[in-house]
Order: sequence, then C-alpha cells, then structure tokens
Amino acid sequence: MTGPEVSPSFRLVYVPGVMPDKWVRVWNERQPDVPLTLTQAPAQPAHGMLLDGEADAGLVRLPVDRTVLSAIPLYTEQTVVVVPKDHLVTAADTVTVEDLADDIVLHPFDDVLAWETLPGRPALERPATTADAIELVAAGIGVLVVPLSLARLHHRKDLTHRPLEDGPASSVGLAWPEAATTDLVEDFIGIVRGRTVNSTRGRRPQPVREKQANQKKAQPGQGDGGHRRQPSAGAAGRARRATGGGTAKSGGGTAKSGGGTAKSGGGTAKKPRRGKPRRRS
Repeated sequence: MTGPEVSPSFRLVYVPGVMPDKWVRVWNERQPDVPLTLTQAPAQPAHGMLLDGEADAGLVRLPVDRTVLSAIPLYTEQTVVVVPKDHLVTAADTVTVEDLADDIVLHPFDDVLAWETLPGRPALERPATTADAIELVAAGIGVLVVPLSLARLHHRKDLTHRPLEDGPASSVGLAWPEAATTDLVEDFIGIVRGRTVNSTRGRRPQPVREKQANQKKAQPGQGDGGHRRQPSAGAAGRARRATGGGTAKSGGGTAKSGGGTAKSGGGTAKKPRRGKPRRRS
C-alpha cells in the first residue's frame, strides 16, 4: 500500500531588495494547485541553494556561473549613496565617486557591487552585513554605497540617499539549474516575461486538451462550422431531372401535359374540347 501522492510545489529563492510579490500573485492565479514556496537568502547563499537543488529557481544578483546555471536578466538598479540627513552631499541632486573622496566608505562583506577601486577612505573594520553598515552610517561612522532597493529595504528616518552617477550597478535576473529546466520553471519564466496564459510560447498544452481538440475535429458534420454542405445548383437540377420532377420544360406542369394528366398514362380519358360548335352546311 502506497502513501498519498504528494502534490508538486515550486520553490523560489530571492535575494534582499527584490520584490517578487507581483509574480507570485500571477502564479497563484494560474497554478492554484501548485503552491509556491518563497525563501529569502543573501546573494551568495542563494546561488548555492540553486546549485544544491534546494530551490527550483531564484531571483538573484547577476552575474551567475553560466556553466551550470541558466539566467535571464530582468533589470539593472540605480546605485545610491546612503548618508545621514545632515551630510554635505544632500545639498546636491546627484553624487559622483569623487565627491566621496574624504568620506569613510563602508564595504560590508555581503556587498553586491563589483568595485574595481573602492571610493573614499577605508574603514578600520569591514561590517559583516549591509544591515550592520546601515547602523554605522546612522552613527556617523561613514557612508554606504548600495543598490536603490537595499537603501529602501533598510530605510531609516535619520538617513537619506542620493544617486551615484559613476558607480558600479547591480543587475537582477531569474536563474535556475540548467539541467533542471522543468515545466514549472518554464511556467514561471513565462510569468516573469509577461506572457499571457494563452501564449503559444513556453511548454506545450496538456495532452487532455489536445485529445479534446482532436475529438471535436473528428465529429461528423462539423467541418464547416457545424453546418452540412448544401448541394450545388447543377447537382440539384440533375437530381430533379432524373426523378421526373423538372419544371423547366413543363411550364409548371400545365403547358404540354394538360394539367399533368393527359400524357401521364395515369388511366384517365382525354377531356372534351371546349369552344364554339361548328356550323353544318
């Protein structure tokens, strides 16, 4: 005796700053029988979950290892610098890396930006996480450069941010193990790309639907929109002549037949002629 069949599920991992709500909502509408499980993880652990099979797909920071993971770029974020509200750079609408030359720029271990050269002056110790770095900014220890979504995620009333014009940017993409491109992964790819439920792209329709469509095609009399074909005028005329039902030469059945009885051989005598009698000489 086997146990009850376990319903399938779709496991999605996402990194801090990413908002998967709109895609999850569409998934729940289209796949009500397949629950979607959400797990948030930092950038590097999220990649590891995909490689270890702990997640079916992930909304992650790019780049990823393309030798084992497939990925679709989704968007690139604006980079900002987080500072106290009374910092000098708040007087400008945008900031450059050169404007931070005299500041201590914090560089947490979970930084998602690929710096070639770190701006400003280094801190004595690197914060462990972005959340820890935000606390140090609030304490006046330094400033922090992050993607806009992380600045919003760690928003504080005593802090603000300004766009950084010439800093590195972070891109977000959908990634999944290349060797595990399942039907559910294809479905989620279609949702992220904005495909409609009836889109011809993506995986093939269910076999049951194909069977129903084939059955409809095989039904008799349904080849022309459910109406039987009418015989052509020529075919109808030939059929009437063959059965003696023609009217073209009979003049409505009265001109030569005398009402359809004189020449029909139906066993009736000719009717006498009517008219003016002849005069005898």
